[in-house]
Amino acid sequence: MRLYRSISILFCFVSTLVLAQNQEITLEEIWSGTFRTERMAALHSMNNGKQYSVLNFENRASKIDIYDYETLSKVKTLVNSVNIDDITYFTDYTFSDDESKVLLATNVESIFRRSTLGKYYVYDTTNMNTILVAEQKVQEPTFSPDGSKIAYGLNNNLYVKDLVSGQTRQITFDGEKNTIINGITDWVYEEEFSFVRAFEWNKDGSKIAYIRFDETNVPEFSMDVYGQQLYQTQTVFKYPKAGESNSVVSLHIYDLNSDSSNAVKLNKAYQDFYIPRIQWTKDANVLSAQYMNRHQNELDLWMINAQTHKGELVLAETDKAYVDVTFNLTFLKDNSFIWTSEADGWNHIYHYTKSGKLINQVTNGDWEVTDYYGYNEKTKRIFYQSTEDGSINRSVYSIGLNGKNKKRLTKNTGTNSAAFSADFTYFINTYSSATNPPEYTLNNSTSGDVVKSIKDNDQLAKKLSNYKTSQKEFSTINVNGNDLNMWMIKPANFDETKTYPLFMYQYSGPGSQEVTNSWNGVNDYWFQHLAQQGYIVVCIDGRGTGFKGAEFKKVTQNELGKYEVEDQIAAAKLLAKRSYIDENNIGIWGWSYGGFMSSNALFKGNDTFSMAIAVAPVTSWRFYDTIYTERYLATPQENPNGYDENSPINHVSKLKGDFLLIHGSGDDNVHLQNTMRMVEALIQADKQFEWMIYPDKNHSIYGGNTRLHLYKKMTNFIHETLGKEREETETPKSENAKIKG
Repeated sequence: MRLYRSISILFCFVSTLVLAQNQEITLEEIWSGTFRTERMAALHSMNNGKQYSVLNFENRASKIDIYDYETLSKVKTLVNSVNIDDITYFTDYTFSDDESKVLLATNVESIFRRSTLGKYYVYDTTNMNTILVAEQKVQEPTFSPDGSKIAYGLNNNLYVKDLVSGQTRQITFDGEKNTIINGITDWVYEEEFSFVRAFEWNKDGSKIAYIRFDETNVPEFSMDVYGQQLYQTQTVFKYPKAGESNSVVSLHIYDLNSDSSNAVKLNKAYQDFYIPRIQWTKDANVLSAQYMNRHQNELDLWMINAQTHKGELVLAETDKAYVDVTFNLTFLKDNSFIWTSEADGWNHIYHYTKSGKLINQVTNGDWEVTDYYGYNEKTKRIFYQSTEDGSINRSVYSIGLNGKNKKRLTKNTGTNSAAFSADFTYFINTYSSATNPPEYTLNNSTSGDVVKSIKDNDQLAKKLSNYKTSQKEFSTINVNGNDLNMWMIKPANFDETKTYPLFMYQYSGPGSQEVTNSWNGVNDYWFQHLAQQGYIVVCIDGRGTGFKGAEFKKVTQNELGKYEVEDQIAAAKLLAKRSYIDENNIGIWGWSYGGFMSSNALFKGNDTFSMAIAVAPVTSWRFYDTIYTERYLATPQENPNGYDENSPINHVSKLKGDFLLIHGSGDDNVHLQNTMRMVEALIQADKQFEWMIYPDKNHSIYGGNTRLHLYKKMTNFIHETLGKEREETETPKSENAKIKG
């Protein structure tokens, strides 16, 4: 998984209301929830395809309510914590395949980004009995296909509880903290391959495949936790930094009937490899597994016989840069499979036989499939989301498995995202754009027609009509031979005869996208606040970002921070030529990869940028993890120049402008080490700067008053350095300035 930006809420505005807007957006309002959007609660489509379930909370109790798709009316309450003696409330739920049982999550606590521990109960909808899965908090409990058993992780081992007999069976025994993990991913797999549960039931529930992680040789990382106690404590975990040892992984199949595990043996010699995905096929004795080399430019799909534990290689993808790992593998009834790939230079859908022979490329064109929703066996149609109406937009389509009779199912231009009913009769569409807050509609999956509106944000739009807001203007800017997507927010009272400070925002990580036609995150409220204060705010997606083809995305291979920084500097220079931009007051900021970028832009572009803010930045890729970093840079041993020439820590001597550096001390992802080493480098280079450490806060830097404090800190720094009240912002550029460059 990529490094990530700050957590999103949602915003922009309606341009036609500008004249009616008088109030200014305050930072306190942004973080008090004043502009919170209405959302659709997470729902589960019931097997009948006609109903869906939603988790609701009422009077400090939890309940699962069943609704009818067509009428949207509530049919019944299936589960209510008020009626369960052992449960005060639950925060999540999962149905067994036949929907006769529900797994209820209580007292859940986070471990890292995706992993949690919790106490779980199984509720039987037929007799309303409740069974506690385990006395201790466990990880990733999962029903067997017939719902008679639950497998889960506990203390790095795997267990199976028989819900009929009540007996629990331990199936692995060598689990040990920071040494061996069975069936649950280690830190780097969780973060970068985006999954936690590394075990899977087969179709008939007779076998469990699982990945074993041997972390013995992975170096440990420790973080001080300050808390409220007299002495700080430490969190210690295995974290493989670039070039260091990864966990040694192996794939095993446990047979419930024989109570034995066997290691999978492949006829290909892998060394220093990953197993990023395992998935059982429609055949109970055939397991699929994806193996990937450490450079991540070779991905093999194996079909493994669960009785012989041997495999057949059915598909091998290679790429001069890297191969993306996805969750899009889908097996059809005949065990042929659907797969997505960038093989032709754009991400598209392919159909293969079970032996790996290509049947056909289902989609094609100079656009990207951005989400795969599923396949309707009855109509033989695939449902997906794509950029067919522009790289900043998303629409939902259906197409025949044979690649024919494609149909656009969503009508509005902007960002559309679908959640389909189990039988693909309906889908709930979430639509937004830069001028439309999210709205939720029930749509027919054949025609795409709206059946009825479910929820909108008209009240939010009405509220925003009282505020002084500005239109987000979309365009492209030609930089270094490429037309880059850009948006710009100007002050509501913009006067092109005056000059304004320019504040640029970007993320820029490989495959990312910030310029989207959507009702975007909390930062947009902040950008509106800054526009109210007299700044022009701009965002540009440079080379290396996503959804414009593999060549555009992968041009940064082996040189992270080179072309991306060049594009931001060149774009700033071009914008500075505009008569209304104050060329002496240009700032840039970013979070995580964006902080890496903003630091580099200020240092390398010291004749262009006068200030930068870097939040939780990577300052040297030598400090970041193996999977993410080596995907783009190989190892430091193989590519030392790629690591060092573009890491901001090595360019501090070039600092001329104002620099604010921010980090959370409890960041398990981008370690505080990055900022501390940057600080030391700045000190030794005799460079003045500002910095802020948030105690015990993770990569997202939130909790309590933290976010408000953070954004006040950044806002004040912008005012102090870009000088919102400078006389220059109120006077025209000289003629010389207008034609400069």
